[in-house]
Amino acid sequence: MAYASLLDRLGLHRRELRAWAYYDVANSAFMTTVLMIFPVYFVRVPASGLAAEVARSRFAFATSLAVVLVGLLGPFLGAVADYRGSKKAFLGAFLALGASATAALALATEGRWAFALAAFVVANVGVTSTLAFYNALLPAIASESEVDRVSTAGFAMGYLGGGILFALNLWMISSPATFGLPDEGSATRLAFASVAVWWVLFAIPLFRHVKEPPARAEAGEGERGEGVLRIALRRLGGSVRELRHFRDAGFLLLAFLIYNDAVNTIIRMATTYGDEIGIPASHMMLTLLMVQLVGVPFAFAFGLLADRVGTKRAIFVALAVYAGISVYAFALRTPAQFFVLGFLVGTVQGGAQALARSLFATLIPRHKAGEMFGFFGVFDRFGGAIGSFVFGVMLAATGSSRPAILTLVVFFALGAWLLGEVDVERGRRLAREAEAAAHEAGAA
Repeated sequence: MAYASLLDRLGLHRRELRAWAYYDVANSAFMTTVLMIFPVYFVRVPASGLAAEVARSRFAFATSLAVVLVGLLGPFLGAVADYRGSKKAFLGAFLALGASATAALALATEGRWAFALAAFVVANVGVTSTLAFYNALLPAIASESEVDRVSTAGFAMGYLGGGILFALNLWMISSPATFGLPDEGSATRLAFASVAVWWVLFAIPLFRHVKEPPARAEAGEGERGEGVLRIALRRLGGSVRELRHFRDAGFLLLAFLIYNDAVNTIIRMATTYGDEIGIPASHMMLTLLMVQLVGVPFAFAFGLLADRVGTKRAIFVALAVYAGISVYAFALRTPAQFFVLGFLVGTVQGGAQALARSLFATLIPRHKAGEMFGFFGVFDRFGGAIGSFVFGVMLAATGSSRPAILTLVVFFALGAWLLGEVDVERGRRLAREAEAAAHEAGAA
């Protein structure tokens, strides 16, 4: 009974909830091993023939390209998945694409910087596209009272799983002879291949135990007999107009775009920034591993905090901490300070993102979750593109990214102001009314 009560408090009390959360374990391996190790590896091996600042700026621009591609595809594919009831099929297709490209990073040897960037872009498109369909399954498996705990549980399990593989890969890279490998480069490339295998294996529970939500089978006037693509485009346009009706979901998207731009910038550019200011690579990797471990209890804690004070207030707490982190990052100079920075990031990273996901899930009609989370993915990933682009411009113009770090305070403050415009109760009421109207239309 105590075990069952604990699982209930953590949001893991049903098999489909645990299976859904395992996909956070699956994709988090990419977010740790690849996003944290590849930027440094790229500069030192595939792009070793380029000036360091040129290599870093090309990496930043490639990151921007990847998220722009996902942003253009996400809402349209979400609309198709909603209409056809094929969220899991699309998730599987992009998983195959992303895992294959991740495995291809093992072929990114010295001088092959163009190949390395191409594989990295495709792998990013794959992993970020799967997240839109994965997130869209959340409203179908969790009730309004469960959704905060379930979403933060997914992030917590992702931190744990991603951290385990990250630790193993760091061990392998730091001691390649222990694993029968000739050098650090070979160990790093094998680490990239291990992510592809891990990603596929831990995705299996979702495909086995999470049911596909029903398709949006209701056909509007003029839709019967039309092709799926045309219907998806028509409904996508309708959803864009409907965001004016779901005003609170729209304000949350804008807030998330602004503040998550800064969050994603910190995640994606951490090792690039640390390398620039002279933090040893081994120290950066250990710090990033610590972030994963710290993130596990604090992600669960933010789920419990949201139950006590409300989701919006819990997000405000995370944004206040992040603003302080930005100022601290601007001034840091030593490995010890980088370690403290990592600890602070670990306390809020999961909460800031997981609670935005769960709050958005309650502000949209469930039958439009695919396309709405497609928009969520656009605002999520375009935010990362803006931050990465700023870093690229700063590096190209000044040779330093410190000025970009300090601007993140403005992003967090503006995001908090926009979040304050969200009326949670009104937004949830409008979403449920839309669900009821859709159900009556389908029954008729």
